[in-house]
Amino acid sequence: MVEPERHPFLEGLSKHRGAPPTVVVIFGASGDLTARKLIPAIYNLSYDNLLPAEFHLVGYGRKPIPDEEFRSMAAKAIKDFSRRELDSDIWGRVAANTTYVSGGYDEKAGFDRLASHIRAIEGRVGSEVQSLFYISTPPSVFESIIANLGSSGLGGRYLGQTHHSKVIIEKPFGMDLDSARLLNGTLGSVFEEGQVYRIDHYLGKETVQDLLVQRFANAIFEPLWNRNYIDSVQITVAEDQGVGTRAGYYEQSGCLRDMIQNHTTQLLALTAMEPPGSFEAEALRDEKVKVLKAIEPVALGPDGDVARAQYAAGMLAGKSVPGYLDEQGIARDSATETFAAIRLSINNWRWHGVPFYLRSGKRLPRRVSEIAVQFKRPPGTIFPSKDGFNLAPNTLSFQIQPDEGLGMVLNAKIPGLETRTQPVKMSFRYATTFGSNTPEAYERLVLDAMIGDGTLFIRGDEAETSWGLYTPVLQFWKSEGRRGMEAYAAGSWGPAAADRLLAARGHAWRQP
Repeated sequence: MVEPERHPFLEGLSKHRGAPPTVVVIFGASGDLTARKLIPAIYNLSYDNLLPAEFHLVGYGRKPIPDEEFRSMAAKAIKDFSRRELDSDIWGRVAANTTYVSGGYDEKAGFDRLASHIRAIEGRVGSEVQSLFYISTPPSVFESIIANLGSSGLGGRYLGQTHHSKVIIEKPFGMDLDSARLLNGTLGSVFEEGQVYRIDHYLGKETVQDLLVQRFANAIFEPLWNRNYIDSVQITVAEDQGVGTRAGYYEQSGCLRDMIQNHTTQLLALTAMEPPGSFEAEALRDEKVKVLKAIEPVALGPDGDVARAQYAAGMLAGKSVPGYLDEQGIARDSATETFAAIRLSINNWRWHGVPFYLRSGKRLPRRVSEIAVQFKRPPGTIFPSKDGFNLAPNTLSFQIQPDEGLGMVLNAKIPGLETRTQPVKMSFRYATTFGSNTPEAYERLVLDAMIGDGTLFIRGDEAETSWGLYTPVLQFWKSEGRRGMEAYAAGSWGPAAADRLLAARGHAWRQP
């Protein structure tokens, strides 16, 4: 096969990151995440020659599936969901070492078969290999899988660089502080912290990583990155889809658990953290934990810091869509929020007095995720608004999806004989500069786990600190039932309560 021509901006970048011989075991191998994200990620790593020479993929699930059928399922997943077309030579290298083991998640015998299967692979390789266990299952079986990895000897203990097992665990990592602590305890009984990779795929997105580069590799931003120059920060994670077929999961989760506690709060931590001493995993994660611990407790009640709502019937993309309470599988008296907004205050020297506004919801006008840093307005002494000058606050926005890039709102003079001003936007887009075939987040994260780089994963104390912030909100909402629950029309940007949350501080939501 002829190697495709690389974009010139990518020349000189390393294509090999030194992953040792590895067996990747996917629990939940027939699930949706495996088909849509994990199999395509592994295929694209193979395409880029980033898998180790000895790489083996093992699927594990309750349903007995012959090896050849599992390979066919994987090939179909690549055809349907990969950012690149299926190349038989590239997939053939992975498929030759792709197998399947069936067994229950609470069945030790199945894990004993898996252990024998891995030993047989090591026998063919002629040496020990690292085992990377990817738990891509419903959270109800997380603890059973972890316990059986321990009882079967597959978990092992961390033994430096010579031989170790690793585990990637998907969200949701717990449902509140107590359950997160319990899950951390279960993990700690089998694995050392250095073996555990709590995944949040947002951290693998290019623009999220670029946030660190913009802050710490450009001298123009960091001197202004504080309360003296920044007025407020808005973080939006919007979805245009409804609950769909996920009613069972979503009724147990809701927006705060599903999006705010993890994705959105991770974006806040990277935006607000202090510069780490180095670009090492623990240095960066230390700073994230520090800023999360500095967030003040959330005020609850009618004039508090949070708003919640459910989408009602409305119009989206020219089509009529039902409200949440009319969706299949949703109880008519459901108190599960499909929209949440929260105002957070960070009690440290850098951010004192700067509100951070977080919002996420379903059935909003479009799918978009962005961080918007709004700087303080210029004094207006030279160009006063009373004289008709149109000045907007400078805003730096990081668009995370769908069109990854960076934007800056500046004020400029309108051409003409009179002095008139107008806000203008400067923008950079990844697809324009670097080409459109940007790696998926899961590619970066699976590779990082294989080579032992935990920078873009969540540490145990970080997960607990985040849950400690939001658990009181969840408990308050549970005690309130539907009292205080607002509605917003599908296709709108959310309820009036979210607007009031900002108006109380003289702000308004921007439309990303």
